[in-house]
Amino acid sequence: MRTLIRPTAFVDSPFGHDGKVAQLAGGLTWFSAVELLSVEGNKRVAAELVPVAEVEQRLDEQTHLQWQALTAKRAPLQLGERTVRLDQPQVMGVLNVTPDSFSDGGRFADADSAATAGADMAAEGAAIIDVGGESTRPGAKPVWEGDETERAVPVIRQLAGGGAAVSIDTRKSEVMTAALAAGARLVNDVSALTFDPRSAEVVAAAGVPVILMHHLGDPETMQDAPRYDDVLVEVYEWLEERIAAAEAAGIDRSMILVDPGFGFGKTVAHNLELMNGLALFHALGCPIVVGASRKRTIGALSGEAPADQRLGGSIAFALKAAEQGAQIVRAHDVFATVQALKVWRGLRDQALTPRV
Repeated sequence: MRTLIRPTAFVDSPFGHDGKVAQLAGGLTWFSAVELLSVEGNKRVAAELVPVAEVEQRLDEQTHLQWQALTAKRAPLQLGERTVRLDQPQVMGVLNVTPDSFSDGGRFADADSAATAGADMAAEGAAIIDVGGESTRPGAKPVWEGDETERAVPVIRQLAGGGAAVSIDTRKSEVMTAALAAGARLVNDVSALTFDPRSAEVVAAAGVPVILMHHLGDPETMQDAPRYDDVLVEVYEWLEERIAAAEAAGIDRSMILVDPGFGFGKTVAHNLELMNGLALFHALGCPIVVGASRKRTIGALSGEAPADQRLGGSIAFALKAAEQGAQIVRAHDVFATVQALKVWRGLRDQALTPRV
C-alpha cells in the first residue's frame, strides 16, 4: 500500500489564505486541498480529501518527498543560448517533416518550406519547435534512421541557425546524435528511452534535457484495445520507473521532463481520466509536457471531426493542462494556442494582483 498526492480545489489567488493554500510547482496555480490516494497494486482503493492547512501533519517520509516535489519551483530550461521559463505555461510547436503524420503529413515539400513554417511558429510565440521525422501515429510503421535523419536534420540546422530553440522528436540514438550536432538542444522521446538501448547514453553524454513519454506498446499496435487497472496510477508509476532508469544512466533529474502520453495506447476514457488527474504528475518533481493537440479523442467527442477541424478541442485541452500547472503544451496551431494561453495568463495576473 502506498499513498499518492493529487492537488485539487484550485483557487484564484493566495491573498487572504495564509497557510491554507500552496503554490503548484512554482507556477501560476494555487490549490487549497489535496486528494490522498491510497494505492494497492495498480489501482486506487480509497481517496481522502484533505485541506492544505492539514496536509503536513498527515505526511510520512514518502509522501513528504512528494509534497516537496509538488511545491518546488521548476528551473528554467537552458536550450543553447535560449532560456525557457517554466514558471508559466509555454507552447511547443509541432513540426512534422513526415509524409504520413496523422495531422499534417506531407505538408512540406522540402526542408526550406518546413524551416519557414517552424520560424513562423517561433514568431507566433512558440518557445520551442519540436521537429519530427518519423510518424508515431497509431498504426505507423518504423522508419529507417537514415531516412528520419535526412528529413529532420536540414530543418533543425536552419531553425537553430536562425536562433530558434529546437527539440528533436525521435526514438533513435543515431537520429538524436545527428540532430544534436545540427543544433537541437532537447530530446523528445515517445518511448521514454526504451526503444533504442543507446539513447540514454547519447542524452547523458550531451547533457541536454529529455522528455520521457508514457506509451503502451508500439505505434503499430498501441491502440489495439489498451487496458489498465487504473490508468492514472499506472502511468504515474511507469514514469516514476523511467525517471529512475534515466538517472541511473547518468541523466540528471533536473534535465528530465515527463509526458503522460495522451493517445499513446489509451482509449478516449483513459485520455480524459489522465487530463482530469494531470496535477498528480507534479509529485514526480519534473516539468510536465502535454501533447493533446488535434488528437483522436477530440474527434471522438465531436462527431468524428477530422484532424484539421479540432482546434476548439485542442484549445480546451491546452487550457485544462495550464489550469493544472502543466509547463509545456505541444500544439499544431501555435498562434491560437499562444493567444488562448495569453488570455489565461491575463486572468491569472489579474487574480494575483493584490487589491489595495
